[in-house]
Amino acid sequence: MKKILTATVASLTLMTGVAHADKYQATTWLAPSHILTSVGYVPFLADVKAATKGKIDFELYSSGSLVPAQTTLGALGDNVAQLGLVATSYTPSELPISGLINDLAFVAQNDMATAFALTETVLTNKRIQAEFAKHGTVALAGYSTPTYLMLCMRDVRDLNDVKGLKIRTAGTAQNEWVASLGAVPVAVTAADVYSGLERGSIDCTLTDPTSLETGLKLWEVVKTITMLEQGTSLGVTYVYNKDFWSDIGPENRRKLLDVTARSVARVQIAYSQAVSKALKGSKERGLKINEPDASLVQALAKFRAGVVDSYPSRTAKERRVQDPTDVAKQFLELQSKWTKLLEGIDVNNEDAVAKLVADEIFSKVDEKSFGL
Repeated sequence: MKKILTATVASLTLMTGVAHADKYQATTWLAPSHILTSVGYVPFLADVKAATKGKIDFELYSSGSLVPAQTTLGALGDNVAQLGLVATSYTPSELPISGLINDLAFVAQNDMATAFALTETVLTNKRIQAEFAKHGTVALAGYSTPTYLMLCMRDVRDLNDVKGLKIRTAGTAQNEWVASLGAVPVAVTAADVYSGLERGSIDCTLTDPTSLETGLKLWEVVKTITMLEQGTSLGVTYVYNKDFWSDIGPENRRKLLDVTARSVARVQIAYSQAVSKALKGSKERGLKINEPDASLVQALAKFRAGVVDSYPSRTAKERRVQDPTDVAKQFLELQSKWTKLLEGIDVNNEDAVAKLVADEIFSKVDEKSFGL
């Protein structure tokens, strides 16, 4: 009943337009200190309010206080919130093609290039757009975590060390990678990782190293870090309720597109800068940093080789969708494109990165037709 009433109130708000500085709801299941909240949402929402002169003003609900990760997509479609963060690994049945891209990120080695490739794919690929539209939503930008490492409660250096361990994963590729090592993949939300490690229900987690210091603060509980780079995890940073996106009009849509370009750049720069800080702080706290031996490195190389070749056809068969090889090809080509583009600029300069993202992606989006 509460969900229905909330959605009704939100719908009535939209009917009044945006002339009276209405308050809308933005949701993320991540903690206030997580980069995607503190950098991806807090300054972004302030930018939106400033750009629209207060006509669009969001109230932020973090830590899943409005809706949890698994139901965010549905809540956005139902207008419980008008803006939210969606991780496709939590909704593989609802977003099978987007989930495929998350699995392909297992081979990613440059998280900034991967994030911008995902963003461009989301904004240009009709099949991705249709997939979100089916759920009453509009997807606007993607993020990529830094490269995943293995954070554990005990030393993991070789194949023998990892056998039998319960390891938290996110997505098909990570599940199958962990299983191929003789370990047990465990699906729990990010919010439950800390307590799972503490209680012993999981032995390790695959996650990016920024989670050591920010958000989950895993350096308070884990004992070791294995420096084996196991791809990244992707999601869509800004997903809007479709009716909201339509009702705000082209002028406000253009303003949101413009501020999004800078926010996408800001998030990835913050991620990159946070990695070295988190690893340095972990070492100072006494966490053991282990280099993987040849057995783990070779196993990873073998597994990666099969991901690109087999996952599109498997997605088509298992998720019952038209062959998504074309989407996979576009995403992988865009990763290469963005890797080259980023070589020509200072990737720590927010203005330079934001301008590149705006010029290459967001300036080319037609605010009069996109998402409608």
